[in-house]
Amino acid sequence: YEKMIQEVSDADVVFFGELHDNPIAHWLEYEVTADLYKVAGDRLVQGAEMFEADNQLLLDEYLSAAYEADKFEAEVKLWKNYKTDYKPLVEFAKKNKLPFIATNVPRRYASVVSKKGLEALEQLPAEARNYIAPLPIFYDPEVKSYKDMMEMGGMPGMGGKPNENFPKAQAIKDATMAHFILKNLQPGKIFIHYNGSYHSDNYLGIIYYLKRERPDIKVATISTVLQADTASLSTEYAGTADYLVVIPETMTRTY
Repeated sequence: YEKMIQEVSDADVVFFGELHDNPIAHWLEYEVTADLYKVAGDRLVQGAEMFEADNQLLLDEYLSAAYEADKFEAEVKLWKNYKTDYKPLVEFAKKNKLPFIATNVPRRYASVVSKKGLEALEQLPAEARNYIAPLPIFYDPEVKSYKDMMEMGGMPGMGGKPNENFPKAQAIKDATMAHFILKNLQPGKIFIHYNGSYHSDNYLGIIYYLKRERPDIKVATISTVLQADTASLSTEYAGTADYLVVIPETMTRTY
């Protein structure tokens, strides 16, 4: 663990790929953040898939102590496991006066892509485009993570056929998260980003779009996997990330 902290602290961006319903993953996100803070201090920036870009103002206001938590939590779009799993990370940022970036595309725009394709984003008003990656969004269906989604059937569309727009909805999330990470990554900073593991596993997803814009950017990845036997890593996960947390399948889920 100490070696991992030392090594990932040399990166520009650290991705913690979580299992959304796993308490060990969430506990370790906090521990890694706290230990990176010991190394980086106010050079640390936090950000997360779990907050949509159009909620950045509310997040900034709360972090600056403009109002109490009950007001913030009533207005921002929160995941159902926020209080147990993500609130500690937000409170860490608040306590230590660190930025916390809402990186994800508003879900309503991801839904538009899933139904009508990336081209439909061109019809959005100019203000709406402030919350997504710059258009047009580059999309390569041969990128393994998107290709795998299609091969798994994606989300059935009309007539039960695979929905070709389903992986595109994933891509708009990845591209937008990459955009807001880069927008808020100043020289000398370390950005730790919390996301579902599929968004950063195999150095694809968000990292694919980061590297398109900044080929020289240095990333470090942590991912979490479930195994019946935790004595050794299953070969199917080899190379998925720089560091893998192997969690027993019997571990309690948060939902």
